[in-house]
Amino acid sequence: MKDRKLLMIPGPIEFTPEVLRAMGMPTTSHVAPNFIEVFGQALERLRQVFLCPSGQPFVIAGSGTLAMDIAAANLIEPGDKALVVNTGYFSNRFADILERYGATVTQVHAPAVGDVPALEEVEAVLKEGGPSTGSGHGYKLMTITHVDTSTAVGVDVRGLAALGREHDVLVVVDGVCSVAGEEMRQEEWGIDLALTASQKAIGVPPGLALVVAGPRATDAFRNRKTPVPNFYADWTRWLPIMEGYEARQPRYFGTPPVNLIWALNVSLGQILDEGMETRFARHRRLSEAFKAAVTALGMKQVPVSPDKTATTLTAPYYPDGVDRAVLAHIKKSGVILAGGLHPAIKARYFRIGHMGVVSASDILATVGAIEKGLAQVGYKFKAGTGLAAAQAVLTT
Repeated sequence: MKDRKLLMIPGPIEFTPEVLRAMGMPTTSHVAPNFIEVFGQALERLRQVFLCPSGQPFVIAGSGTLAMDIAAANLIEPGDKALVVNTGYFSNRFADILERYGATVTQVHAPAVGDVPALEEVEAVLKEGGPSTGSGHGYKLMTITHVDTSTAVGVDVRGLAALGREHDVLVVVDGVCSVAGEEMRQEEWGIDLALTASQKAIGVPPGLALVVAGPRATDAFRNRKTPVPNFYADWTRWLPIMEGYEARQPRYFGTPPVNLIWALNVSLGQILDEGMETRFARHRRLSEAFKAAVTALGMKQVPVSPDKTATTLTAPYYPDGVDRAVLAHIKKSGVILAGGLHPAIKARYFRIGHMGVVSASDILATVGAIEKGLAQVGYKFKAGTGLAAAQAVLTT
């Protein structure tokens, strides 16, 4: 439709026509042979996208928060010690979830909004951790928010995961805003569990919690001394379902979201056809182009430095004299952006997602809409400055 607007928020994102067609096809039975084949393929493809050939995938109806809940419910027992590497809003959420399941939580906070804790500080806390109840070790689990969707901060997952392995801690990565966009190599980097949601860079409408658990995570689950206290999230119930569908055998615990899983298999196929290395490189290039435009337009970003900035989204502060009213003008120009989310700075910044099937044309359209919106609210700049900066990156 001519009046359709480009959705450039940090999820849900734009979806391919093939994915949308899968969503709209007649719904099959969840035990139909063709659906069993599709579900089995999707599970196999998830290992390839997460780069975790020895992992156990879980595809469960729910949101990214459910994926976080699944990780905590199955890996934490009352009295376990957990360390949260806190970079913002969603790190706070993970701490809350862990505490709900009885963990004693320690948080290593970033020194300021837009920053990340130093590796040395995390290592010092891991070294100081005393014995945890029943395990004879220190921290049982460490959570890392790969990309904080509230601030566009990205962390050094590889470095943090190496610390976790060195101290015999289960490494859990919240990859809701990173998997299939940011570079992440689950098995190679020693990540024991990674999770995401369908509506981000995976490229499927909202409704799927996606988890890949490595061998150490599944061993920790099997060695639990207490039952999983969450009925719906319990791997005791879901593991036979996932193993059954991958073996092309029907299983039942709860009815799977059939059309979403058809769409997931389509999208995963498209991701793998592009290739993970190519996909990582494309996301980096588009991110660099967009951030160059933001800088050229005189806007500072929430992350304190380029090495702490996400690839999948950008979070600029409004220029002096501009507030969130500019978002309505940008929307009238054909692009939908997101306002701020982090409570400490919510009114001072906005967010742009650029992940999944986003293209160079989408980047330029978005920059053009931002320029028009800024001009309409009276911000003074040379027209075309942002577009030229983006083009300079995209054409090199």
